[in-house]
Amino acid sequence: MFNQIYRSIASYGIIPVVEMDDLNRAEALAGALIEAGLPLVEITLRTPVAIPAIQRIRQTYPGILLAAGTILTLEQAKQAAGAGADFLVSPGLPQDAVEWALHEGIPFLPGAVTPNEILQGLRLGIEVFKFFPAETMGGIAAIKAVSDPFPNVRFIPTGGIQTDNLAAYLSHQRVLAVGGSWLAKRQWIAAGQFDQIKAQVKAALRVVQSLSRPPLT
Repeated sequence: MFNQIYRSIASYGIIPVVEMDDLNRAEALAGALIEAGLPLVEITLRTPVAIPAIQRIRQTYPGILLAAGTILTLEQAKQAAGAGADFLVSPGLPQDAVEWALHEGIPFLPGAVTPNEILQGLRLGIEVFKFFPAETMGGIAAIKAVSDPFPNVRFIPTGGIQTDNLAAYLSHQRVLAVGGSWLAKRQWIAAGQFDQIKAQVKAALRVVQSLSRPPLT
């Protein structure tokens, strides 16, 4: 059911969700994540340098698992994929972008927090959804409630998740992984505090590794 990209994401358990302001920090950020044991990053299309940053990271670290986030339009989806993104992420469900990506064989992670949104995604062939903003929408209790009618659906919640509540989310069988900016904060990237990022990522990975999570089937 799940392709290799989602299996890799599940094995790591966490996705750094990043806003890049300085293109010249892109390679250093990716290198820091890889050194910390997490060859995975989502670059959100919230800044002008996002697409060039994806290109630079892909060129420098061809083996990294690279996502483009905040995909709102079909054009953004095409730009991100052309820049080298392995998968695409959206806070909502832009149908034309989802349909195009799936036709091209590119995994698309759309946002869904209601049964109707999940049904929309299922009709398009989606079975993994972003749950955003997780804490604001009710956290793990909301995920438990909304997932009951959909036994094959998995979620990647983001929004308000930190190392101290990470285990609560990852312990739920419907949670594939979690994402968040707490792993690589915007101000840390801007200030070049990559040792701080590595320490934060390693702390989160220790939490992931301490859990007995069922294998992804």
